[in-house]
Amino acid sequence: MPGRAGTYGGMGVWADVYDWSHTYTGGRPGMSPADVDRMADRGVQTLYIQASRFNAPGDGPLEPELLQAYIGRAHARGMRVVAWYLPNFVDMNRDIARLVAIGRLPVDGLGVDIEATDVGDVNERNRRLIQLSSSVRNALPGRQLAAVVLPAVVMDVLNRNYWPSFPYQQLAPYYDVWMPMSYWTNRTAASGYRDAYRYTRENVDRLRFRLGNVPVHPIGGIGDRTTPADVGAYRQAVFDTGSIGGSLYDWRTTGPGLWPEMQGLRR
Repeated sequence: MPGRAGTYGGMGVWADVYDWSHTYTGGRPGMSPADVDRMADRGVQTLYIQASRFNAPGDGPLEPELLQAYIGRAHARGMRVVAWYLPNFVDMNRDIARLVAIGRLPVDGLGVDIEATDVGDVNERNRRLIQLSSSVRNALPGRQLAAVVLPAVVMDVLNRNYWPSFPYQQLAPYYDVWMPMSYWTNRTAASGYRDAYRYTRENVDRLRFRLGNVPVHPIGGIGDRTTPADVGAYRQAVFDTGSIGGSLYDWRTTGPGLWPEMQGLRR
């Protein structure tokens, strides 16, 4: 059974392969392990770093030596590290192999980014998602696992055809924490959900309606499309819902004016 979700508490920051890797940036990554020191100086407690991609070479972590440099630097600065990966459920053996290999890195947690719809048949997609989650949990019994999921408002209200009958209950035994991608910056004012507080709170409430009082860490908006006022409202929603932590997407897009509000998420 899943253990505690403490790795996911407090203030986090995200980085993907288009930030740090040579493979996906034409050899010109926009960040380096030295950025970890700047994260720590901002008060970041957990680094969420994408460890591979579905079309990456090999079945293990991408550019493992460079990835290990980020992990080691973060740990040296007292930060936790969660490696994450987005399976597309087409080649299940490869998805599972990658997740297990990533989960065996010297990290503190593993995030499964659940949003791909490459498998068009929803029942088959659900079956594969449950199989993948069970396989990863069984292979990594002591690892803290996060389900990084689409926000419930999207699936319930805004686009019910995206992933109908999402198997929340069937997934519940396999994950320690739920991380809805509550990007209010993707919403319009006309929808009523460009409100950072409302969108964050409703996504957490809808998730908990299905799962009970599970640990939740809602991921906030895109850094360069948000404002300090948005972040303040988001932080209040994190507190009001009893969520365990918060973060924006991502490190490179988060401007200096947002960090004072973000630092209020530290636990």
